[in-house]
Amino acid sequence: MTVLEEFGPRVTVVDHPMVLHKLSILRSKDTPCSQFRTLVKELSLFEGYEATRDLTLEEVEVETPICKTTCYHVDAGHDVAIVPILRAGLGMVDGMLELIPSAHIGHLGMYRDPETHVPHVYYGKLPSDIASRYVLIVDPMLATGGSSIDAIRYLREQGVKQLKLMVLVAAPEGLRAVLDADPDVQIYTCAVDECLNDDAYIVPGLGDAGDRIFGTK
Repeated sequence: MTVLEEFGPRVTVVDHPMVLHKLSILRSKDTPCSQFRTLVKELSLFEGYEATRDLTLEEVEVETPICKTTCYHVDAGHDVAIVPILRAGLGMVDGMLELIPSAHIGHLGMYRDPETHVPHVYYGKLPSDIASRYVLIVDPMLATGGSSIDAIRYLREQGVKQLKLMVLVAAPEGLRAVLDADPDVQIYTCAVDECLNDDAYIVPGLGDAGDRIFGTK
């Protein structure tokens, strides 16, 4: 059974040749921090094209240097919000803003109580009209799926109906968990990797995305 057969139409793997090329450099342990950040930005832009493919359009009249013609704008009803899961998700924001400069940005930081395992939002700053926006959650890695599930649940509680999750690399375990937790979310990824190891790192993965983006350990 292929990845698409197992996970169905709610998971889209963006496997453009240039995406696969850039992803191979992103994975390398020898890729320096500055290049890693640039690649995350570029891959986010590529993936953003696919994640926004279903935006509806409206006709507009444009006057070119030659004549008037009919062109298209994204429907004004599709106000977009980009919500990075802190901190690694911040690395994907610039690429998305290149694609959608008018998007508003929310920020969401979450942790689980080590004893109760109940998720808590330690930082949540969202656009005031988040419930009516087309929301793209961004986070480079989908490992166990815990943070993504909590973020999706939190946004649903704020009234968000149109919601997608964008990651760069996903583990099958995380995909299954997120799809089971929310019946409507769609997930976009550049790769579905083999599995999680005993430390919950994606194999082969690309290491700790946050550390590699920000140059920390």
